Amino acid sequence: MSPEGLAILENLQQVAAERRRRDADPTLAARTHAIKDYQHRRFSHTYADLLAQPRYAQSSRFFLDELYGPQDFTDRDSQFARVVPGLVRIFPHELVGTVQALSELHALSEAMDSAMGAQLKSARVDARVYTGAWQAVGQPRVRARQIELMVMVGSALDRYTRNPLLRHSLRLMRTPARAAGLSALQHFLETGFDTFRAMKGADDFLQTIAGRERELAAQLFAIDLDSAHADTELAALP
Repeated sequence: MSPEGLAILENLQQVAAERRRRDADPTLAARTHAIKDYQHRRFSHTYADLLAQPRYAQSSRFFLDELYGPQDFTDRDSQFARVVPGLVRIFPHELVGTVQALSELHALSEAMDSAMGAQLKSARVDARVYTGAWQAVGQPRVRARQIELMVMVGSALDRYTRNPLLRHSLRLMRTPARAAGLSALQHFLETGFDTFRAMKGADDFLQTIAGRERELAAQLFAIDLDSAHADTELAALP
């Protein structure tokens, strides 16, 4: 198998291991789900302005649902893991690189969400609880890598919109992708392509997301929860 295929498979195996760990511990599973649900609400709050703008609404919703969504992707990921060799063989090399970045982001996010869930005392999450869990887990380099990967995936989708041949190739992939069990991945790529194409240039959008996410990460690490000013600083969160 190619290096890209091996990397994708390793990332998906890490995701599966995190899910098995949570399946064996219903309390951890519930608390991790609460973290994911809060992050989904947080993204909606942070990017309410983009979600309200016709130019950016579709792409913002794509990020919100596909990268920050609390839904369970277990079936989709199991499907991917079974057909990684076919994925590498069927999809163009550039698309495989994007899937590799996406799988790494997925693995990091699952691990960090589980780690934060393990810090909770209940499944109720507000800004203060979330910040406390964030600080307890730490790992600023991993947080920075998550943002970097998110921008990489978005930038790749934006590049694809300027490559008519690649879009045509993606359409032609529908039948073989379905036959190979890759329909969910095909849907993700086509939806991402179409939403970014409708935006007609993603630089401002991606710079806004990267800037806000980096600023928010820095704030979450810096807030002193014992300070008299903590509630004011936490007001940026839902």
